[in-house]
Order: sequence, then structure tokens, then C-alpha cells
Amino acid sequence: MAKIKVKQVRSAIKRPQNQKRTLEALGLRKIGQVVEHDTTPNILGMIDKVKHLVSTEEA
Repeated sequence: MAKIKVKQVRSAIKRPQNQKRTLEALGLRKIGQVVEHDTTPNILGMIDKVKHLVSTEEA
């Protein structure tokens, strides 16, 4: 299965609670942190929900 790297590039301050929880579910806690996930529909949906706060690249 393909991998995707997700990096938080913007703060979660003043964001709706569901976006904050989505970042936590992705494993992101602070700006600049990078996590690696399998490319599944669930993960891609979560990334799409917070695409304005993160950047992605193929691993």
C-alpha cells in the first residue's frame, strides 16, 4: 500500500473543534511535525478536511 507524508503547516488555533480533532487523529500536535500514513480512503478524507492546515507528499 502506498504511503503519504503529512506535515502540519498552519496552527489549529481559532479552528472549529472538528478540525482540531481531525489533526489529533492524524497524529499532528504542532506546526512542522511530519507523520506518515498509508493511503486509505479514511486518511485521504481526513486530509481533505484539513487541507488548508497541512501539506502532503508521496513517501
